[in-house]
Amino acid sequence: MGKWPALDKIEMIDGPIDDKGYEQELKELQERLLALQIHHMRTGGRVIIGLDGWDAAGKGGLIERLVGHLEPKSVHVWRIGAPTPSEQGRHYLWRFWQRLPAPGDWAVFDRTWYGRVLVERVEGFCDKKAWKRAYHEINEFEHELVDDGVRIIKLLMHVSEEEQKKRMIERLEDPSKRYKIGLEDFRNIAKRKQYLEAYDDMLERTDTKHAPWHVITSDHKKLARLAGLKVIADELGRGVKLTEQELAPEIAEMAGKMWGWTPGKKNGAKK
Repeated sequence: MGKWPALDKIEMIDGPIDDKGYEQELKELQERLLALQIHHMRTGGRVIIGLDGWDAAGKGGLIERLVGHLEPKSVHVWRIGAPTPSEQGRHYLWRFWQRLPAPGDWAVFDRTWYGRVLVERVEGFCDKKAWKRAYHEINEFEHELVDDGVRIIKLLMHVSEEEQKKRMIERLEDPSKRYKIGLEDFRNIAKRKQYLEAYDDMLERTDTKHAPWHVITSDHKKLARLAGLKVIADELGRGVKLTEQELAPEIAEMAGKMWGWTPGKKNGAKK
């Protein structure tokens, strides 16, 4: 759509925020997201939230704050890595079709189908013809889902080279975080220029009206989490009027028979 500057030219969000202010805004966003999730559970809505971006850009931290206060049975987090043996040899979108949300559910993807035009492109896991064809395939995939009533929110978590280095070193120095870093991370970091080009092409070719991209600059972790959650809440709340669920008469009747409960009165169950 031509609206994106080069990724490494995007200004990083910054500014002071105290712990109390952060926790209050975080709580408000989480309550808003829970209300939206309950709305989708009631109406059978389906939601896909996809996060891509650099290693150590804060995807995991944002997902943790997103799902931590949601109804757990109706949200599923998919951590996408290399294809399994059973997935290899199939079309790359096949494994994502298997993970689409059921009515009333949210599916959160920690890395997405955009691996075809990112890591597979840069690392040579597919040929040029295949990854160039993927832009059209992905746009059609997302268009089909949106036409079928699925809400799609795509977030690209962007961290500066210097901040990424700082976070990687923190992982090396903290034994509890060393599981987050592997040799492939160094391989990817060494190819930052190639990945920047791939990200820029991805934004240009797949930022569509039905499934737009939202870039979250994440050098400031707390502000990035708030910004990401706000985007999700705003997008899912677009065109939605949240209302209290009415009590079904048959439920009220059954509660009256079993516990002597009457709507509108402060009475407890009979002992």
